[in-house]
Amino acid sequence: MLPRTIADAARRFTDRAAFRSASGASVSYTDLDRTSDEVAAGLAARGLGEGDVLLLSLPSGPEYAVAYLAAAKVGAVTAGANPRLRDSERGLVAATVSPTLVLATEALAGGLPDDLAVELVNPTENPGRMLESLRIPDQSVPDLVEDPGRGVCICFTSGSTGDPRGAWFTNRQLTAIAEMDTGGSWGSGGQLIAGTAFAHVGVMTKLPWQLASGATIHVMDRWDAGHLLGLLEQHRLPAVNGVAAQIALLLRHPDFDDHDLSSIRAIVVGGGPSPPALVHEARRRFNAPYSIRYSSTESGGIGLGTSLDADDDEALHTVGRPRSGVEAEVRGDDGRPVEPGQVGEMWLRTPSAMSGYWGDPVGTAAALVDGWLRTGDLASVDPAGCHRLAGRVSEMFIRGGYNVYPLEVEAVLGTHPGIDQVAVVPRPDDVLGEIGVAVVVPSNPDQPPTLEQLIAHGRSDLSSYKLPAAIRIIDRLPLNAGDKLDRRALAAEEAGLQAGD
Repeated sequence: MLPRTIADAARRFTDRAAFRSASGASVSYTDLDRTSDEVAAGLAARGLGEGDVLLLSLPSGPEYAVAYLAAAKVGAVTAGANPRLRDSERGLVAATVSPTLVLATEALAGGLPDDLAVELVNPTENPGRMLESLRIPDQSVPDLVEDPGRGVCICFTSGSTGDPRGAWFTNRQLTAIAEMDTGGSWGSGGQLIAGTAFAHVGVMTKLPWQLASGATIHVMDRWDAGHLLGLLEQHRLPAVNGVAAQIALLLRHPDFDDHDLSSIRAIVVGGGPSPPALVHEARRRFNAPYSIRYSSTESGGIGLGTSLDADDDEALHTVGRPRSGVEAEVRGDDGRPVEPGQVGEMWLRTPSAMSGYWGDPVGTAAALVDGWLRTGDLASVDPAGCHRLAGRVSEMFIRGGYNVYPLEVEAVLGTHPGIDQVAVVPRPDDVLGEIGVAVVVPSNPDQPPTLEQLIAHGRSDLSSYKLPAAIRIIDRLPLNAGDKLDRRALAAEEAGLQAGD
């Protein structure tokens, strides 16, 4: 799919900028196609062919895209290592996919096993010199026979609850994602902003339709709130996209109110839950509706969403309903749907879902069952048909014999006016087994809420066993490489504090 897409885009859009960096440097559609042809020849000369894995440990930007397109032109599968990974995490990624070749910058080569074939790349914004050590001019690569089942990319889970896994996707899924995201109607231009790392599922699986649309993709190797605000204003973009943490940083930028953001007609946020206080503030200050998108790496970035005209209950407290082409069910431990209002595991059926976990048949068999994807997320369905998240299956803890779902508690506590952000984590307890600790970033650091205030605030909506038994005030919640709440780090901190006691 990708080779045909970029060839068609180069014919249609020629010198239009496909990518533009923060410095203003750009790469045209013609450059993108020609350069990826030359790199494809270089990859083939190094023995990379159909079914082999190319691992990219590169900054997000045009060179990453060129290498991805080049690999697709020789039938190889591209895996991406998020530039924000630690060396040890990068080593785990490499070990998972056993790549035939790794392209890395010197700064992003740490942790790669010594027995891998690694070619170092010097980053540049000059299209004529991009990946120049790999390029072989004037040498064509044979066209591939179209194969919907051919693997194209491997996208790694964020690893917030364990070691990262590589979800792999074929041409069939990338085609389905293009249809589901665009309705099959590709435009002829526009401006897009890459707000996540290129290794993220939101880029790897969506790049085909973005290139087919003729868009100019603005690149931020390192996400910056001030730069994004400038792009939104300069290009009069109709929507702002990102994860909840990024929207919060935009709102807290000191120059936010100095920008003309009147063009914004929607705020579309994925990558995890959005605290109710954030949704409320963003809707007010952007003067635009806020849509929460629920998905996962395994689902191909496609799932559920709240409506742009949702009422407060849907917008603030749910992840909405399945998007077109997606089915969702909440099932119990026996695999059967539970009654409305009961908590169970969210299952999805969508043509965008991964083919499996690379090199992990056991994990694949557990996640993909009879055409359904087990998400590992706990949820319930309300009378309006909206889905309410209750946390991860692995995040649930048991207090005195009763199940406690952190997201359910956070959704209630997060409406307290003294809370900016909150996470609930378990702490071992000699009597109850585990208790809940509310880890709070206060709205006003000089007047943080007390435990008694939180309990009083949550008592009308939560059973007593769900209420926190302790509180910890911090400056900010830890985030992982995917800008999601790092619950593993919080739990480790809590365990360390408990051990210190």
